[in-house]
Amino acid sequence: MKKLRAVCIGAGYFSHYQYEAWTRIPEVEVTAMCNSNMERANPIIEKYGIRNHYTDYKEMIDQERPDFVDIITPPETHLEMCAYAAKKEVDVICQKPLTPTMDEAKALVKIVNNSDIRFMVHENWRFQPWYREIKKLLNQDTIGEVHSVYFKKRMGDGWGEDAYIPRQPYFRKYPRLLVYENGIHFIDTFRYLFGEVREVYAKLRKLNPIIAGEDWAIIQFEFQNHVNAVWDANRYNEPNYENPRYTFGEMLIDGMKGSFRLYSDGRITIQKLGQQEVEHPYNPSREGFSGDCVYETQRHFVDGLLNNASSFETSGDEYLRSLSVQEAVYESASVNKPLLVKYE
Repeated sequence: MKKLRAVCIGAGYFSHYQYEAWTRIPEVEVTAMCNSNMERANPIIEKYGIRNHYTDYKEMIDQERPDFVDIITPPETHLEMCAYAAKKEVDVICQKPLTPTMDEAKALVKIVNNSDIRFMVHENWRFQPWYREIKKLLNQDTIGEVHSVYFKKRMGDGWGEDAYIPRQPYFRKYPRLLVYENGIHFIDTFRYLFGEVREVYAKLRKLNPIIAGEDWAIIQFEFQNHVNAVWDANRYNEPNYENPRYTFGEMLIDGMKGSFRLYSDGRITIQKLGQQEVEHPYNPSREGFSGDCVYETQRHFVDGLLNNASSFETSGDEYLRSLSVQEAVYESASVNKPLLVKYE
């Protein structure tokens, strides 16, 4: 079997999940990685048997001539790196946040769309097994027409002087935090489950004074099909369940025939009107990150490359639509009123 040759840029906290997932995709061989910090790079090189290491990503792409590059670096680097990969006709899967600003995101997507490469944003939330299962149940009309959705998220990693240390200390300096870094996952997943957002009304606050951005949000989404959803989230207060980083919260979906509930351990239950709540049988993975969604995301990308797919679920154009909702959220919070989403 001929393997796709891949190279990776980055060796930060989350990159470990991506390197590990590549080892379980037999059609892929990671031939090299690029990172300027050898202390971070060495454990990855040794653990996953990566042959070549570079400190200059351009040199790596030029020398390795890969089929694709996995960009796992901070968002301010993505525009330049994607542009170089496009110039060299190397396909790209790029970590989110896509770019620091909407203008840069539009510029990035324009570059890749005008090139001959295939491009996908590594947006893995919609690939979590509970959402794939809920999508199937929605398509089967299990609870009828959905009218209301509520998601509650508490992380407890953002209070006190040591907020976000040691996992992701750079969060403390983000001028936009909760929605930009994590809420975008839910925006994309809500769109996957319920369709396009028509209007948003957002309240944002900063609870921890030592950080720069918001860490508290209550956002109401009205979808074009008249579904209404509330995202009630903060990283300050603590959850009361064992692993907050598995489902990242709990969800209630109400329809005309009954309700779905997603619990913190990945269980899904169905409660038809007039009946008792029953557990829906399925088997969410405990491997990798959050139901093995990193693996599933990368599997989707590879399958698309191998099958010459014209697009991906989280293509550049598709992701700009999620970012349009994100921008409407921040604008709504700034003017304190509901706003229609203006899609790019």
